[in-house]
Amino acid sequence: MTAREAHLVELVDAEGRALGTATVAESHQAPGRLHRAFSVFLRDEFGQVLLQQRAAVKTRFPLRWANSCCGHPLPGEPLPVAASRRLIEELGVEGVELTEVGVYAYYAEDPATGRVEYEYDHVLVGDLPAGVHPTPDPDEVADLRWVSVPMLLAEIESDSRSYAPWLLGVTQRLALEARPAQLDGR
Repeated sequence: MTAREAHLVELVDAEGRALGTATVAESHQAPGRLHRAFSVFLRDEFGQVLLQQRAAVKTRFPLRWANSCCGHPLPGEPLPVAASRRLIEELGVEGVELTEVGVYAYYAEDPATGRVEYEYDHVLVGDLPAGVHPTPDPDEVADLRWVSVPMLLAEIESDSRSYAPWLLGVTQRLALEARPAQLDGR
């Protein structure tokens, strides 16, 4: 078990209210325990989002494409603090202001590893400053690529097995957030 698997996560009810704690490993063993998580999207100046291909050593959904970064806040840790910590750990990116755009609760079983994701997932977005280039940790990230949100939604629809099971839901939350700005002409 990795050190990260021993970290505590916050167990929650269906409305996101804290109920207690468990380790990362315990919360991801079948049948799973609903817990707080976050998914971060980084955007470039063209509105494209950064995807990461999860490293082969990940215990859940290795080598699948996912959002820029994800993780779990420690019990009581503010989401922006936890997400900023993971951006540094996974991508070597600091100083991005993050905004929450929604929540996506889901359950998914990983047939390859037998682990499960049962998460109350806060979706966060931030704009990557011009000139900042991610330097991914190879133990976390196998590859990176930029894609537009409409293209990503089309790709997931045509080949969902290449993507983490939460990616469609969190991308839909992001797409809903982007619509008002597009309507305002921003």
